[in-house]
Amino acid sequence: MSGGVDSAVAAARAVEAGHDVVGVHLALSRMPGTVRTGARGCCTIEDAMDARRAANLLGIPFYVWDLSERFREDVVDDFIAEYAAGRTPNPCMRCNEKIKFAALLDKAIALGFDTVATGHYATLTDGPGGRQLHRASAWSKDQSYVLGVLTERQLAHCYFPLGDTPSKDLVRAEAAERGLQVAQKPDSHDICFIPDGDTRGWLSDHVTRTPGEILDEDGAVIGSHDGAHGYTVGQRRGLQLGKPADDGKPRYVLSIRPVSNQVVVGPKERLAISRIAGGRFSWAGEPGFDASERFACEVQIRAHAEPVPAFARLEPILEAERTEQHRDDATHEIVVDINLKLAEPLLGVAPGQTAVLYIGTRVLGQFTIDRAVPDESATAGSAASAEPEPEPEPEAQVSQP
Repeated sequence: MSGGVDSAVAAARAVEAGHDVVGVHLALSRMPGTVRTGARGCCTIEDAMDARRAANLLGIPFYVWDLSERFREDVVDDFIAEYAAGRTPNPCMRCNEKIKFAALLDKAIALGFDTVATGHYATLTDGPGGRQLHRASAWSKDQSYVLGVLTERQLAHCYFPLGDTPSKDLVRAEAAERGLQVAQKPDSHDICFIPDGDTRGWLSDHVTRTPGEILDEDGAVIGSHDGAHGYTVGQRRGLQLGKPADDGKPRYVLSIRPVSNQVVVGPKERLAISRIAGGRFSWAGEPGFDASERFACEVQIRAHAEPVPAFARLEPILEAERTEQHRDDATHEIVVDINLKLAEPLLGVAPGQTAVLYIGTRVLGQFTIDRAVPDESATAGSAASAEPEPEPEPEAQVSQP
């Protein structure tokens, strides 16, 4: 129970369904803030108190479990390491993978509980090969993307009471009818350990700042930076280049080279990506087919992005083809080619983002993007005429079920 409306209503529905329910709030920081500021942050003392009041109203036991050390090691340290390696990570995916449905689930099972119920908007079905994860009935609130890291074992112990609810308004109305004080509490929208939203400032305190060069695609030095971690693929503002492009058009961050500590910039059309690949992957249950054979699917690269038609396959990483973008411990990677007959290339894909694969409404699995290959067929004219895309930010799940 995070202290928000979704987890409170999920707990109420679990009680109403006749389950033996215990409320648990996760303490993820040794020095939590006292209060939230609107939608900023979560996991504060105020959130813990809101969760306790909801549990008291429902008449269920309530505990606070301190998982702050695990959270620091598995989420915060990973976030720092990924940025230091030139990637843009998604800490909420790591939290679901390592904390909420790993450390929490393991402790719950050890204590004799059967299931972890949360306020996520997603649905579960039992397929021929076991438990399957699907989108929520209302796609506008669907949160299956951030659950794409869950494995078959974890899914077998999950329960999502809100998955079939058509809208968040109905959840808030239900909370009000039940007398829950969190009925109108705002959802959180920021990385929980960076509540002020200043990711670059926070990273400056945690990642060594090493000055380096900013290059154009031809390798010419056109500027300098005071730390590559302050940049992300697709960024346009804040580059502080002294020399304008020959065509006078804006330049964007195309890639970050962690080994040489260089940032490469270029025109917007070079942000068009037709292939992505990554070696840190997992399956949300048995796929039901040989994933090493090319298969049709959809891929989603952000929590609120539209899924894109694609073809995917699992491939071995050949040592002769290994680059600095490949992870040292990866032996295989999922390779996804966008179906350019049905969709436009992806724009502004940053290594470190999570790609979730779908077949229909089913979540097939996920991988962390290590490589993004430009679409060579993209023309400067078509790219220049496209509507500007918002600059990508480090991904963060907007609600804390």
